[in-house]
Amino acid sequence: MPPLISWSALTNASVGLWGLGVEGTASLHRLQAMGTVPVLVEDDPAAATFGGLEVLATGRGGLDALLACDVVVKSPGISRYRPEVERLERAGVPVRGGLGLWLEDVAVHPDALEKVTCITGTKGKSTTTAIAGHLLTRMGYDARVGGNIGQPPWEPSAGPAPAFWVIETSSYQVPDLTSGPPVVAVTSLSPDHLDWHGSLERYYADKLSLCTKRGVRVCMADAHNAALHEQAAALGPHVQWVDAHDGAFGESWARALGLPGAHNARNAAIARAVLMALGVAEADDDTQMAAAAEGFAGLPSRCRSLGHIGAVEFIDDSLSTNVLPAQAALEAYSDRPVALLVGGHDRGLDYTPLGQAVARRLLPILVVTLPDNGPRIGRAIRDVVGPGVDVVDAADLDEGVATASRWAREGGVVLLSPAAPSFGRYADYRARARAFADAAAKCGPWVK
Repeated sequence: MPPLISWSALTNASVGLWGLGVEGTASLHRLQAMGTVPVLVEDDPAAATFGGLEVLATGRGGLDALLACDVVVKSPGISRYRPEVERLERAGVPVRGGLGLWLEDVAVHPDALEKVTCITGTKGKSTTTAIAGHLLTRMGYDARVGGNIGQPPWEPSAGPAPAFWVIETSSYQVPDLTSGPPVVAVTSLSPDHLDWHGSLERYYADKLSLCTKRGVRVCMADAHNAALHEQAAALGPHVQWVDAHDGAFGESWARALGLPGAHNARNAAIARAVLMALGVAEADDDTQMAAAAEGFAGLPSRCRSLGHIGAVEFIDDSLSTNVLPAQAALEAYSDRPVALLVGGHDRGLDYTPLGQAVARRLLPILVVTLPDNGPRIGRAIRDVVGPGVDVVDAADLDEGVATASRWAREGGVVLLSPAAPSFGRYADYRARARAFADAAAKCGPWVK
C-alpha cells in the first residue's frame, strides 16, 4: 500500500505541482496558504509565470525539477500511466492528487469524514452529485458539492468546512486516492477515457477501485447497469444495489426534480440512497424528499431544453461525450420524432450500442453526423439498423442543425447528444453548446 500523505504533511516539504488547471490552481492556493512555495510544471505552459512563480515545461527541465521534490501533486488530466509518472515513483517521489491529499486530512477527523461522500460513474455522476447537494441544502443542511463540479474542497477560498461534502469523482482522480470516505456511489459504467487509462480493462478497474479504497464502508451502485453487474466483484463486499423502481429509493418523489428520462430517475435514486447511508433522516420520507426536490435547476448541457422554434424543440446535451448518455437521451425522448446530432473527437469507442438504441426506437429518427468521427458513428449505426435508417453527413454544426431542423416534424426534437468529446473543434462542451444555440437561432424565431 502506498504511504498515506495529506496536505498538512506538506508544510515543510519540497512540493512540485504538475498541471495548472482548476485543481492545480486550487493546489497552488493551498500551498501558498501553508507558506510553501512549490515548483510549477506544465507540459506546454501558456505563460512563463503563474501566480508570480516561474512555470517550467515538462520536457524542458520540468521533469528534472519534479525529480528533486519530496512529493509531486499532479492534475487529474495527467495520466497516471505516463512514463514520467513511473520515473518519478521509481525515483522515490510519491505522485498524488489534490483530492487524495484532502481525504487523508479529513480522515483524522472521523466525525467529519462521516459527512463526506464520493460519487463516480461513467455518466450521471455530475447530476447525481448536484441532486444530492440540492436535497441537502433544501433540507436545511450546510452542504457543498465539489470535485469536477463546484470548488475543489481543499481550495482555501472555499471558507469553513460545511457539514456535508458531496464530491463528484472522475476516473482520472480515483487512481490517485489512497483512502475513500465511508459512503461512495457508482452511477454507471461503460467504455470511456481509453486514451488516459490505456485500455478498457484498466478504465473499469481504476474507476471501480474507489469502492475498495481504505475506509470505504458501503458502495451504492445502479442496479440497472449491466456492466456494473458484470464487474460486481470489483465493487467490494459491501455493495448495495439501488433500483430506481424500488419505492425505498425512487418513484414519485423524484418527479419533483423535473428531469427527463429513466436515466435521471436512476440518478435521483442513487442520490437518495447516498443520503440515507449518510444518516440523513429526511431521506427516509417521500414527502420530505419531494419538498426538497422542488426548484432543482439541473445542470447545463445535460438534456437541457433551449426552447422551441415553431413546433420543434431544441435539446442541448453537449456533455454527452460517449455512448451511454446518447443512449439515455434517445430513451428520454422515445415518444417523439428525433433528429440526433452526433460526432466529435474520436477516442476509438465502439458505437454498436448506440446503433442498438436507434434500432429500438418506434418513432422516426434522423441521424446527422458531425466532424470528426460522426461518419464513423453513422456507419456503426447502419451496421446495426441497416440501410433503412436515415443518416446524413454534415460538414459542420451549422449545417447539421439546419438539416435537422428542416427534417424535424411537429412535436419533434433536434437533439445534440454527440457521443464524443468536443475538443479539437471547440474549447470545451460549453463552447459547443453555445455554437448549437447559435445555429438553432438561425432556423427561425424562438417561441416565447
